[in-house]
Amino acid sequence: MADASQEERAKEGTLQTLKSLGENPLPPTILATLITAQSLRPFRALPMLFPPILLFSSYLNVGGFKADSAGITAAWSGIYLLLAARRKAGGIRQRFGARGIVRGATLGMCVFNVATGAVAYTMAKRREDGEKRAT
Repeated sequence: MADASQEERAKEGTLQTLKSLGENPLPPTILATLITAQSLRPFRALPMLFPPILLFSSYLNVGGFKADSAGITAAWSGIYLLLAARRKAGGIRQRFGARGIVRGATLGMCVFNVATGAVAYTMAKRREDGEKRAT
């Protein structure tokens, strides 16, 4: 019996940790920075559409719209992940060069944002958020 309650608390603790990470404004900002570093030179227009949206998501988060921000971050990070995964990584030298490491960090950050943002968005309590903002 004690093992079941401990396991439940551990599971709840993991979900709570994922939720708090999804409600943090820092991961979308880091992802926007990595995308900018990767796509600014040479300039590619399509990937450069993502940083303003992710920065706006961070702005919403700081403004108190934590659940909405988590949903936006998860959705746009997932879209960028699909877009970036289609590109070829190149040979072994290109994978472990500076650009390859930045690309890997960007894709890892996308996966992280999708997972934590989805958990934060699904576990959000809309009424409590609205009452907090109203006061």
